[in-house]
Amino acid sequence: MLVMGYMSGTSLDGVDVAMIETDGERIEAFGPTAIIPFTSAERTIIEQATRDALAWNGYGAVPSSFDPASDLIVRLHVEVGERVIAEAGCRPALIGFHGQTLLHRPERGLSVQIGDPRMLADALGVPVVAQMRQDDLRAGGQGAPLVPVYHAALADYLGLTRPVAFLNVGGVANLTWVGAEGTLVAFDTGPGNGLIDQVVQARGAGRYDDGGRFAAAGSVDAEILARLLAHDYFRGEGAKSLDRYDFPLDWAATCSLEDAAATLTAFTAEAVALAARMLPAPPECWIICGGGSHNPALMAALRDRLGTCRTADDIALRSDFIEAEAMAFLAARSLQGLPLTFPGTTGVAAPLTGGQLWYPVCNTK
Repeated sequence: MLVMGYMSGTSLDGVDVAMIETDGERIEAFGPTAIIPFTSAERTIIEQATRDALAWNGYGAVPSSFDPASDLIVRLHVEVGERVIAEAGCRPALIGFHGQTLLHRPERGLSVQIGDPRMLADALGVPVVAQMRQDDLRAGGQGAPLVPVYHAALADYLGLTRPVAFLNVGGVANLTWVGAEGTLVAFDTGPGNGLIDQVVQARGAGRYDDGGRFAAAGSVDAEILARLLAHDYFRGEGAKSLDRYDFPLDWAATCSLEDAAATLTAFTAEAVALAARMLPAPPECWIICGGGSHNPALMAALRDRLGTCRTADDIALRSDFIEAEAMAFLAARSLQGLPLTFPGTTGVAAPLTGGQLWYPVCNTK
């Protein structure tokens, strides 16, 4: 079955889309991909909705900024989706739609993703599976990470020696450990690129630390790093997840941009190293994917702390589109009632399916 998946992550880079051929258990083939970057004006709309979500925190009336941000997300998904459909020469049988996360509070069973699945289904004329976190949250799970079962499928597809670990470095970093018997252990390790991006943007120095040049030119502040690593999040064991805004950045004003970037890069790597100690066995190899895989300073820090690391691109995967592919894979699993989350990935009591299905009702394509 040809399935299209989307991801618009908390790094606010844009909307990624990818097609794969899958039955929800195996990957048969990879189809076309595309990304539509957010313009400055579009990013401002989503950032405002995110700020309002953090202030709202799930209490009281939903902020009015959610609606225009949601409409924008759907419009961009339709635009980039039509582009990939044209390249494929046919419409997919199904779409996996994650939506744009504004707030993640798993301890309260709350995770907010905007974007109307029915509007997307109607616009593209294709059934859409969305809201894939909610069943897990209602069952007491963390609702995240969602991608581990797809990481396991990638390990099968490539015949990787196990145990193997996938580390996705987006706004937040999360890992998946795939054991020899298919056992999955997964959780958010801590910050990814998000905090570095925030500091760079606050200084008017761009969108992100391009090529890791700021971090490479700076020095790690050991005292600040120790304070960051003392956060309660790192004391928890087992399945756990977080919001990219869970760590303070008030200290960054006391540092140069270069030293702040160096310290935050070290923070991301040290948090992963702490997470590695919680795994059942050391992985044979770490596969790094997401935006962080393109940052030489971060990759050097990870290799220093983890040992053998390869980027997803190194092994012929599409690093920037793995999460979009995963949404397609999860949609296919949802359609068949297969589990999306597991005790070892979200802490849910038993393997659990999820997602809701929206059929198009207004489109004759």
